[in-house]
Amino acid sequence: MSEVRARKIIHVDMDAFYASVEQRDDPALRGRPVVVAWRGARSVVCAASYEARAYGVRSAMPAVRAERLCPQAVFVAPDFTRYRNVSRQVREIMLAHTDRVEPLSLDEAYLDVTDNKQQLASATEVAQRIRAEIRERLALTASAGVAPNKFLAKIASDWKKPDGLFVVRPREVLDFLAPLPVARLPGVGKVMDERLAALGVRSVAELRALPAAQLEARFGRYGRRLAELARGIDDQPVQPDRPTQSVSAEDTFAEDLPLAALDTHVARLADKAWTAARKTERVARTVVLKLKTREFRILTRSLTPPQPPASAQDLLACALLLRERIAEDPTVAPDTLYRLVGVGLANFHEADDPKLQPDLFGAQAS
Repeated sequence: MSEVRARKIIHVDMDAFYASVEQRDDPALRGRPVVVAWRGARSVVCAASYEARAYGVRSAMPAVRAERLCPQAVFVAPDFTRYRNVSRQVREIMLAHTDRVEPLSLDEAYLDVTDNKQQLASATEVAQRIRAEIRERLALTASAGVAPNKFLAKIASDWKKPDGLFVVRPREVLDFLAPLPVARLPGVGKVMDERLAALGVRSVAELRALPAAQLEARFGRYGRRLAELARGIDDQPVQPDRPTQSVSAEDTFAEDLPLAALDTHVARLADKAWTAARKTERVARTVVLKLKTREFRILTRSLTPPQPPASAQDLLACALLLRERIAEDPTVAPDTLYRLVGVGLANFHEADDPKLQPDLFGAQAS
């Protein structure tokens, strides 16, 4: 416990990154509601400026809904090559302070500054310096959270967005966490939030009041982690240069659905997974479809096409093909109902990897 509390972790999160880059590079966009997205019924919002967010526009929202919420928004097609170049510049600033940088995407990263290269007196000072350098050198803003561990730093970075800094000191951890909704904890999605609510647990303080053994008995190994998170314990180290292995999006339905009713959900999740995958510089070779039946049986199918998916539409086409393979599987009853569907990308390679050359592969499926 003392070792974890001794760590000094920063989470840096660029503010409305893609939209901010567009506004920086095109003065005509400054002060206007900017939505970074392709137009189209199946497109999703990659980023929204704070002016657009004032109208309720959010990342991963369908682009058509964003247009309804903010008819005056300026839609800009994403330029991921440019965003990657800016992300590298941000990374260079971080690496000048510590080699222990764990990128989460193009616009956010964890830093372990328990020891820092510039010999600055505190993690707070390191965070202030990094934010100042990003502003001065790149004309962009970043928010940061400073805490004894990763999950607390990530929560803290969102506390004073945009262009903010929030510090959670070791002695403040329990008080900081107590009033937060349990949904702020890592891994607590909609379904887990509802299961905890059924126990009368809404806040972290209420979660902390439950014995760890009770949580473990009810939720298995994750119950033990919940007990630790409620007490501010997180032993996960910052892992520099960890390459992306897979990206996925999944959803649990309010009521079980037949296979034929899943297309719209698969399309939405394909858009969401594609948006997440575009935040990494690596290229995915394999498409994965995951289904969970009413009886909690998990069905997973994958496809490695001759060429990597080049768009959300390509990803969706592969996912629907995998759905058809499940429909044709004699081991799966035609009247099976499903409680969850997920769409993912896996088998990531560097963009210049020769294995990505299409003439080396035929389509592979499993």
